[in-house]
Parts: sequence; C-alpha cells; structure tokens
Amino acid sequence: MKKYAIIVAAGSGTRMGSNMPKQFLPLAGRPLLYHTVKAFLHSYADLTVLLVVSKNFTARATEVVSELNTQKRIEIVEGGATRFQSVQNGLRKVEEPSIVFVHDGVRCMVSRPLIDRCYQMALAKGSAIPAVAATDSIRIAANGTHHIEDRNNVYIIQTPQTFQSGILLDAFKQSELTSFTDEASVVEANGGVVHLVEGDYDNIKVTRPVDLLIAAQIMEQRLALQ
Repeated sequence: MKKYAIIVAAGSGTRMGSNMPKQFLPLAGRPLLYHTVKAFLHSYADLTVLLVVSKNFTARATEVVSELNTQKRIEIVEGGATRFQSVQNGLRKVEEPSIVFVHDGVRCMVSRPLIDRCYQMALAKGSAIPAVAATDSIRIAANGTHHIEDRNNVYIIQTPQTFQSGILLDAFKQSELTSFTDEASVVEANGGVVHLVEGDYDNIKVTRPVDLLIAAQIMEQRLALQ
C-alpha cells in the first residue's frame, strides 16, 4: 500500500532559546530535520514525505533536504497557524488509499523498527499510536488539589501516529477544537478507535537544549554500532 509521511515542522521552537527554529539546529553536522526525513525515506522505497514547514522557512527546508530528494519523493507543504491546520494541509496531498504517518519534525531519532511497527498495526487495525510507559511517579492536578496516579496506567504518547488514510482524512473534516493535542485526539473525537503500539524511549522530542545533548549521545551510539 502507498505510504505518506506528513512531517510537521512548522513550529517556532521558542523553548530552545534560539533564534532558529529547533528543527534546523545542527545534530551530527546536519539539521535535525534532515535526520528525521532520512529515517522515513530509508524505511520504504514507496514512501512520499510531505514536509510541512512555515512559509518563512520553505526555502531553508528545501535546501536541507535537497540531497535526499534526488528521486523527487519529498514535497514541501506550507504549514498552518496550528498543528491541526498544518496536518490538514499535508492531507490535501494524499489522493489515494494509503498508510499515513504523522510525525514531529524534531523527533529525529525515530527508528526503522518503530516506523515498521506503526505501519504493520495501522495496516491491520486502522491506527497505530506509539506509546511508552511512564517511569516517574505521576500526580494529577485539578481544582486546586492533586492526587497520586498509578504510573502503570500512564503512557507517554509519541509519533509517528499512523492511520489508514480514509480514517485520518475523514477525521480532519471536523472543525478544530482546543482539545486536539495530536492526531489520535482528532480521530477519537470523530468516533474512531486508536490502538497503542510499543514506542521507543530513544524517540525523544527535541524541545529544550538538554534534549539536543541526549539526541547527540543516541546518535553517537548508533553510529558506533554501524
């Protein structure tokens, strides 16, 4: 089945404390975004990357992925004001039944095994949401108080959130709600069922400066094993 990866990289990355959006910060001599796109292109020969970026950074994104795009498998898409709108813009390019991955551009350590787990489950069940078990103690705060929660019941959600295209296209016909934090929440609001799949603790989201240091260490370890 045809495959699309909508890579969402339209954010400003203000928490990194940098003038440059975090997806363009260097990791092992390349921008983060380069590593993310490469991971998906190398996973499947029939996968098309729909790279969603801010209008102000389309030229920079095109430059970053230029050497990866020799087979014209990458299309740059202009992002929207919110994640929901950015994913909507990417979905407009999906024209045939397919499996659609939606992935954070700054989760640059995504692995081929994780991508394949998501693909296989989405193919079989319609959706695949990668998740890892919480390892810290968890407290839920509400109405001025808080209470302990059994961490065995708590999962940290990752991307790529993966769906059969019909499910995702139908869900994104809804009006946007503030409760939409990811694609799974959009699909559930539309009456769909989402299925969890084993995530990867190395599949970190680079949000703060320390995350970049962790990603560099993971990258170094992977290169040493090659």
